Amino acid sequence: MPTSRIAAALLAGTMLAGAAPLTAQTAQQPATPPAAAPAPATELVRTLAVAGAQRLEPNTILSYIRLRPGDPWNQAAGDQVLKELYATELFSNATVAFEAGNVVITVVENPVVNRILLEGNKRIKEDKILPEIKLAPRQIFTRSKVRADVARIIELYKRQGRFAATVEPKMVQLAQNRVDVVFEISEGPKSKVRQINIIGNEAFDDGELKGEMVTKEARLLSFFSSNTSYDPDRLAFDQQKLRQFYLTQGYADFRVVSAVAELTPDKEDFIITYVVEEGERYKFGDVKVDSQLRDFDGTQLASNLPMKTGDFYNAKLVEDTVEQFTDLAGTFGYAFADVDPQFSRNKDTLTMDVSFVLKEAPRVYVERVDVNGNTLTQDKVVRREFRLAEGDAFNTLSVKRTTARIRSLGYFQENFEVEQKDGSAPDRIVLEANVEEKATGELQLSAGFSSIENFILQGAIRQRNFRGRGQTVGLSINYSSFSQSAQASFTEPYLFDKNVSAGVDIYRRDLSNFNFTGGDRNTTFEQTTTGGSLRIGVPLTEYASVIGSYTLNLDDITLDENIYFSDRQNPPLFECDPLIAGRYLCDAIGSRTSSILGLTVALDTTDSRVRPTRGRSIALTGEVAGLGGDTKYFRLRGRAAQFWPIGGGFVFSLSGEGGAIRSFEDRGIAGQDDVRLNDRFFLGEPQIRGFDIRGVGPRVLRYPYDADGNLITDRERIGDDAIGGNAYYLGRAEIEIPLGAGARELGLRPSVFVDVGALFNVTRPLLTQNLPGNTIFIPSRDANGVPLFFFAGDPATPADDRTLAIPPGGTVPAGFVALGQSTDPFQEVFLGDTASPRVSVGIGVNWNSPFGPLRIDLAHAIKKEPGDDTKLFSFNVGTQF
Repeated sequence: MPTSRIAAALLAGTMLAGAAPLTAQTAQQPATPPAAAPAPATELVRTLAVAGAQRLEPNTILSYIRLRPGDPWNQAAGDQVLKELYATELFSNATVAFEAGNVVITVVENPVVNRILLEGNKRIKEDKILPEIKLAPRQIFTRSKVRADVARIIELYKRQGRFAATVEPKMVQLAQNRVDVVFEISEGPKSKVRQINIIGNEAFDDGELKGEMVTKEARLLSFFSSNTSYDPDRLAFDQQKLRQFYLTQGYADFRVVSAVAELTPDKEDFIITYVVEEGERYKFGDVKVDSQLRDFDGTQLASNLPMKTGDFYNAKLVEDTVEQFTDLAGTFGYAFADVDPQFSRNKDTLTMDVSFVLKEAPRVYVERVDVNGNTLTQDKVVRREFRLAEGDAFNTLSVKRTTARIRSLGYFQENFEVEQKDGSAPDRIVLEANVEEKATGELQLSAGFSSIENFILQGAIRQRNFRGRGQTVGLSINYSSFSQSAQASFTEPYLFDKNVSAGVDIYRRDLSNFNFTGGDRNTTFEQTTTGGSLRIGVPLTEYASVIGSYTLNLDDITLDENIYFSDRQNPPLFECDPLIAGRYLCDAIGSRTSSILGLTVALDTTDSRVRPTRGRSIALTGEVAGLGGDTKYFRLRGRAAQFWPIGGGFVFSLSGEGGAIRSFEDRGIAGQDDVRLNDRFFLGEPQIRGFDIRGVGPRVLRYPYDADGNLITDRERIGDDAIGGNAYYLGRAEIEIPLGAGARELGLRPSVFVDVGALFNVTRPLLTQNLPGNTIFIPSRDANGVPLFFFAGDPATPADDRTLAIPPGGTVPAGFVALGQSTDPFQEVFLGDTASPRVSVGIGVNWNSPFGPLRIDLAHAIKKEPGDDTKLFSFNVGTQF
């Protein structure tokens, strides 16, 4: 071996013997080799070993890297091994050591997630957060996954407007290399919009422009609104709202230059700044219609356009005109009519020429009607609501009406729409009803307390789509302290598959009528009604119908004989005593049969029968009793309501109703009205708020005398009997106020209202009085109404022999005295029979509470008449309103 080779070998051996093991994580500063020294020889990997593995097998870990025995070793190879191991996200730490051809890989495995825990979340529940978290039990824990989950949770809170929310992840170390991951959440307040700035507006002030926006500035009284929280999507929508507003005012060049939302340092509020450029204001120039459809004359259409030359330009008016032309073409069968508004802007004269081009299109006919998705409901139930049939000319109004009728059935999804598909030819169209059925059975069980009926129990079961035929079957039972009822009903909307509805009701109602003495409610007469009714309805037009009915009622009105009957007449008669009950009550008792024919004509164009927001409803009902039975009268009632959406979710409504009844009987009794007490109208809570139950209209007040013979006028001690009237009217103006999304989810619907009404026109009753010094004795009676007498003689007489029931006219044994009590002296006054309007104003709220529908009203009577009973606060829960 040459001397130079021996020297080089000795030098290399010396360097290897003195070098420390090479690791990929240790950066070594190589010594500067002598300029003449040759490059060291490349070393090869002889073995690969793994240290520190717990769950993973060494061979599994080695499979993650590409380094193999026999490969050359250098620092770049060690770095590549670490990159490949960390890419698996299975290890929290790893090192690679090389010594004499042997590579040792030392790893620290990432722990396994045992549980995911949330702390501090109140506004967003776990079932909303956990699906957003990607880290899950039995997965490998990595810090990158935790950081991603923190970002997801914070984003979830940002969507709720809580930009100050923070999430602190913590790891609880457990045995066997397991961890619990805890996300500590600080939700923070909702980030409100503190201020909205608008820069560049000259034609309109800030307040007017802010009124057009959905986003509102947070104020002291805006806690009900959800529009004060910051929402990036709402910010973009507000820009569009601003543009729409300016385009309706003629500013065709308007644009939003920028919209910036800045979060305050405390992360509690946002300041939004809009920079706008209004541009010039334009007017309409030449406005014309170019019709390529043979059924439309462009000149005639142009003469009826809502915009005229010289009017300020209004983009919304142009959009509405396009929609009207499209609907008009659709009513003539042009389903695919294309209306193209073409604009020509003249910046010199600041005018906008508009030409509505009605492009040529074929007249379309209905090729087929398909009904899909119904599994329970029969096809005919859906098809009979279609206003178009196969072969009919297409008509957009008929399609819209079909959609509304099917949606009103209540059997399918609320967002149902009749879809239009291309037919087999350009002039053919297919109408599809793709329905999604929903449950139509209803079971209601409720209990509640009402200011009208005290404690209430209700149970009802109803199927609105019985056997999939569209029939309605129902059974209901109601019980309260003053009324009980049971009713079974059946309705067939298409009798014998004809457009004729029919229904039957069978019922039993027990009513305990009442009066008030001060604040105490006292039962007066009890009325039991057993009966039934038949109904048949026939449509007159698409929106109008006529309904005929026949009702047969068996009424039995009774008074408590132990309280209201006496035998003080001469000769002795056991009967109702007017001095105790009043003549109007004595005249009402008895059994009678009512045979009633009714006819109702109704018109309904509202968008919803449950909660209308637009349209009107009108109904006029006439009833005649006397075709058989014991009562004879004619009763007429009418009602009407109109609803308007006035923007911003507000709904304004006006409603009115009235009625009158006239008897065909001449009862020929002075002071007695020919219309029986139970057939008259009554008015008060809940019909007219601000007044008590039956608090409006004719009434008899019974004023007592004190011990000195003075008349007591304290209303709390006066007997109050409402006797009803033969005519009434009632009107109401109401504005329903929209609330934020949170309040809407709770089912809260507040309103402001004004109620006006009156009840009048009844024969003045004969009044009774019991002057001071004139005592009326009311005997006590047994269960059969027989007066009771008590033995006042020898006290040694057994108790069972000291009380006797002796009928009127019977012989009273010696030593026996009548049991009973004496009435206080009183005087009756008749008040309230006037058509003068009673007026109340107030606020109320409907709430679909967990206990049932709840209505709360706070009303003040601003105009009343003597005798009326007013009431400030009323509520009703557990019954429908």
